Amino acid sequence: MIDERRLTTEEKALKINLTPDIYGCFAEIGAGQEVAANFFKAGGSSGTIAYTQSAYDMKVSDSMYGEASRYVCEERLITMLNTEYETLKYRLPNKYKESRFFAFCNTVESLNYHKTNQGQGWVGIRFQMHLEAEPNEVILHIQMHDNSHKAQQEALGILGVNLVHACYFSADFNEFLSSLVHRLPRDRMEIDMLRVSGPDMEEIDNRIVALNLVKRGITDATMFDLCGNVLQPAAALYKKNILLMRGRFRPVTKVHIDMIESGRKQFLKEEDVQAENVCEIFELTLKDLTADGKISDKDFVDRAELLGTLGYTVMISNYLKHYKMVDYLATIAKGKRMGVIVGVYNLHTIFDERYYDNLPGGLLEAFGRGFGHNIKMFVYPANEVDSGDLYSLNELVIPKHLKGLLQYLKDNNKMEAIEEFDSHLLHIMSDDVLSKIKANAHWEEDVPEEVAKAIKFYELFGYHQEKALN
Repeated sequence: MIDERRLTTEEKALKINLTPDIYGCFAEIGAGQEVAANFFKAGGSSGTIAYTQSAYDMKVSDSMYGEASRYVCEERLITMLNTEYETLKYRLPNKYKESRFFAFCNTVESLNYHKTNQGQGWVGIRFQMHLEAEPNEVILHIQMHDNSHKAQQEALGILGVNLVHACYFSADFNEFLSSLVHRLPRDRMEIDMLRVSGPDMEEIDNRIVALNLVKRGITDATMFDLCGNVLQPAAALYKKNILLMRGRFRPVTKVHIDMIESGRKQFLKEEDVQAENVCEIFELTLKDLTADGKISDKDFVDRAELLGTLGYTVMISNYLKHYKMVDYLATIAKGKRMGVIVGVYNLHTIFDERYYDNLPGGLLEAFGRGFGHNIKMFVYPANEVDSGDLYSLNELVIPKHLKGLLQYLKDNNKMEAIEEFDSHLLHIMSDDVLSKIKANAHWEEDVPEEVAKAIKFYELFGYHQEKALN
């Protein structure tokens, strides 16, 4: 039996070429006919490839797919897939009855001659698993990190062959992901968005797909909307005023909602922040999805369900440290004002110098990267653990030699306390609510009504309807 993990790109292309009922076309814009070229070079391609084409000239591209304001975008890719798949069926109606058709398309911006851009693009395939069946679809966005145009083209060629091979020969989705990134280490190519659909992929939850991209280190951050649709972060957040709240949200409580609503009110008072341009994001850091050393897919989906119920966009990331998350978002926001909402006790970690031992510049380097951008941190208060008194930014206890740094951040509009908040909610702690849910001990008053309904209906976080009735 062949070990698929050991197949070279040429062997994968040849295997597809020698499978008699796999038949399709290739349309590639931007980075050359690298994917199709691999199938031609492998041999036997006449049994697999109906035609290939490329449209480098924008006017030619417009004549084929319609006029566009942007050419390297998801919308263009979907238009290409629609056009090529339907054209193939129309041109070869008899072949359609005896072959499993596919249309592979990409629109990619590779490294330019002066190396002033980031290689990136959209890649997709529409394909049939069975004769005359409705097609499935896989769409992904890539970031290419090789430092030469030729190397990026080669990486794109490998990815394309991997994708076609994975669609037809993977036993399950885990194998699909492994096959997709085979021979493409992260320092060469990053997949920061992946979405699947179709009759043969109905059981796959695209939120779990997003989680696994981060879990496997294929990317550091990905996101999806309230409907569970996976989004490409750079496209979804381009030039937006990002308002980020990081946390565990296990489950999301009334205090979380007060934090985001109170923080938003203050964020809207900032210069150059318009309500219609604000995108609120709840971010789950990978470490917060860990239980007993393993990341629970179900736990993750439970949290996502609740945040989606409330209408929020969810991001999942590998960025444990604040400055790394801000660095990442700053490259997307393109100079737009950003806000981060944190609980006051999180500042203890942020001001802990031991937290930055990995950086040559230590805490100062981290703060330069975390606050050097057009960003402001909004600090939500808490009840003091021992006394129960209000503990806010104004009462923050940090080492004496760091108080000047804190004052600098306040004086330069980098950090401020959230002033308008509901003090009656400060006693609510997610861990306590979780324990109450499992024990069915009057937890409903601590969470929004929609969340309580969802927890009961879906039986989330250990809630059992039968137990509640007894």
